[in-house]
Amino acid sequence: MTELASLFLLIIIFLLLIIPGVFMLYGYFIDRNQRRHSVLKNYPLIGRVRYFFESIGPELRQYLFTEDNEGKPFSRKDYQNIVLPAKYKKRMVGFGSQRDFDQPGYYIKNTMFPKLEEELAIDQQEKIKTYAYYIEKEYLFSRKEYRIKKEVDPYFLDEKHSVVIGPNCPKPFVAKGLIGMSGMSYGALGDRAVTALSLGLGRAGGTWMNTGEGGVSDYHLRGNVDLIMQIGPGLFGVRTKEGEMSWEQLQNKAGIEQIKAFELKLAQGAKTRGGHVEGEKVTEEIAAIRNITPYQTVDSPNRFKEFDDVYGMLDFVERVREVTGKPVGIKIVVGQQGDIDTLARVMAETGHAPDFISVDGGEGGTGATYQELADSVGLPIKSAIPILHGALVDHGVRDRVKIIASGKLFTPDRIAVALALGADLVQVARAFMVTVGCIMAQVCHTNHCPVGVATTDPSLQKALNIEEKSYRVTNFVISVREGLFNIAAAAGLESPTQLKDEHVSYKDLYDVVYENHLMTNQK
Repeated sequence: MTELASLFLLIIIFLLLIIPGVFMLYGYFIDRNQRRHSVLKNYPLIGRVRYFFESIGPELRQYLFTEDNEGKPFSRKDYQNIVLPAKYKKRMVGFGSQRDFDQPGYYIKNTMFPKLEEELAIDQQEKIKTYAYYIEKEYLFSRKEYRIKKEVDPYFLDEKHSVVIGPNCPKPFVAKGLIGMSGMSYGALGDRAVTALSLGLGRAGGTWMNTGEGGVSDYHLRGNVDLIMQIGPGLFGVRTKEGEMSWEQLQNKAGIEQIKAFELKLAQGAKTRGGHVEGEKVTEEIAAIRNITPYQTVDSPNRFKEFDDVYGMLDFVERVREVTGKPVGIKIVVGQQGDIDTLARVMAETGHAPDFISVDGGEGGTGATYQELADSVGLPIKSAIPILHGALVDHGVRDRVKIIASGKLFTPDRIAVALALGADLVQVARAFMVTVGCIMAQVCHTNHCPVGVATTDPSLQKALNIEEKSYRVTNFVISVREGLFNIAAAAGLESPTQLKDEHVSYKDLYDVVYENHLMTNQK
């Protein structure tokens, strides 16, 4: 061995053994003399190993130890049910379902003689150009795949089955698809994520984008997609600097052609307490859109100060509709059944009603909130829809109001059940985050999103390729629409808009199948 090689070997040994040893020895004496952590004081080295594995525990469970159907809030199978249609435009499975058929759940009732494809009420005239990935070869540690151009059918509702919101408004909103994006604000999401979503949804057509309560940004408008502008108790985007309602700003927003409707957010499943954005997310641009102070943490109130009862709320809805000339809805989380009954009763009594009600299940999750509110406040969506639908029917006002449901409704079968229980339309949030790159790191509220989705940090946002992710958004929307028509055909219907409670059954733990879902929820 030459002298140079010997020297090089000694340097390697020094780097691999001596330097780490010095750091470990230094850490040993530091931990021995600190008073904050009992484990580190008694077991400095083993304690450090313990904290290391604790810090990477979520990743280990997500990728190695958790079964495909076990992960929360979304399992690995849930994640794949979003990614595969979005990236590869594929929804095929082999060798049967992974669902546990012994557990309680909803099932869609098929008919003996389903509809043929040519018998379905689909508008396929306008083809959509997109890109999807094709896997040529998959190896143990790599995958050979490439992107291919595709021209696909849009799976629009035909004119007869299109859903009209606010038919008596000067400017009604017509939806040619049943799935849209639920409210996620610019600020909660970064500008690249919002832009990719806008472009993808606009390309898919027949859908819409709810802006969230953070106001309308230029990024929302990039894709020429229909918008529902959400107005929360903080009045962001339609407020004065002092926080009062600005009817002039509202009128200006109504002048934007892409804004098709307005929504007053009373609550959402993730956070019935009101919105929250950390100060480091509130850039000068976001502050200007919301008319607030930059880089200061902002919490919107947990209710509007402009009204405190149903009568006042409906009066406010009427005024917003008069000023804008466009449909106006409210977003709620169903809790006390008496509140829902009162809402429907007052609508019948006064003749005033929102054009739509967005009902969010307690399982909603894109907003930052406290554990106790996220886990236990608000009914799940499959319990909430029948309560709202039933109250509106009982008081004779159901035909005046469209119901938009949200809460983990990200696959065609889940959406079909929601439609059958009484929803007219469905909104999705977290699934769209996944289409633009979300890996479910669950750090959305920290501004440290590792894939650049839920952050305004420019360095982290660089990871998000707007053009590439926008096509995944397009593919996901179209795939879900196609899946809904597959279910409608299996049930013997020409359109998924015809799904009713008679088309689904509920199997309980004792293998009893209930035919009437309103009775099921009462039980």
